[in-house]
Amino acid sequence: MKAIFFNGGPRKNFNTAQLLAKAMEGAQNAGAETELIHLYDYEYAGCRSCFACKLKGNKTAGVCAVRDSIRPVIEKTQREADIVVIGSPVYYGYPTGQTLNFVERLLFPADSYLRDAEGKRVVIPHKPTQTAVIYTMNCPEPMMKRVKFDTILGFMGAEMGKVYGYNEILNSCDTYQFSDYSRYDAVPGAEPRKRKQREEQFPIDLQRAYELGERLVKRAQEAAQ
Repeated sequence: MKAIFFNGGPRKNFNTAQLLAKAMEGAQNAGAETELIHLYDYEYAGCRSCFACKLKGNKTAGVCAVRDSIRPVIEKTQREADIVVIGSPVYYGYPTGQTLNFVERLLFPADSYLRDAEGKRVVIPHKPTQTAVIYTMNCPEPMMKRVKFDTILGFMGAEMGKVYGYNEILNSCDTYQFSDYSRYDAVPGAEPRKRKQREEQFPIDLQRAYELGERLVKRAQEAAQ
C-alpha cells in the first residue's frame, strides 16, 4: 500500500503537520509505505480551464496537462497512491489557497461530465483510493455549525469522495495559533483557553489522526483483495 500525505499549510511542524505525522504513523503501522509532501514547497496555480483533459480522445489519463512543478506530484498520486490524505489549516473559512489549487489540479482531470449506463459519473482513478481531509482551525467546535464551517469545509472532501470513492474528514478545532502568545496581538485572554485545549483536546485529535491513517490502510487492503 502506498499512502501519500499532503501538507497544505505553510508551517512544517505545527498543528496540521503534527496531525499528518500522526496519521502517517498509523498508516505505517498498518503496513503502508508513506510519503509526506509539503505543497508550499511547490510553485503552481489552480486549474487554467484549458480543458485539455476533456478533449475527445485526450491522452492525459486523469493527469493535469499543465507542465509545471506540481505535475509530477499529481501524476505520482494518480498512478501510485492507494491512500491520499490532505491536511490544511482553515483561513477565512476555507482551506488554504495552496490546498484548493492543488485539489483543482488533482481532481478535475480525473473527473468527467460523462455518465455511464446507470447514470453514474464516469471518473478515471487508476485504482480504488481511500482519501481523507484533516482540517485545523481557530474556530471552536460549538461554533462550527453556526458559521457553517461544517458545510463549507465538507465540500472538498465530498468531491474527493465522488472521484475516488471514499473520503473522511477530521476536524481539529480551536487550535493553538502561536508558540508564544506574548509576541502577538491576539484576542485578550485567549492564550489560557487555547493552552487548555492544546493540553486536553489536541492529544485526542492526534490519536484520532493515528486511527484515521490506520483505518484508511485497512480499507485499501480490503479493496485490493
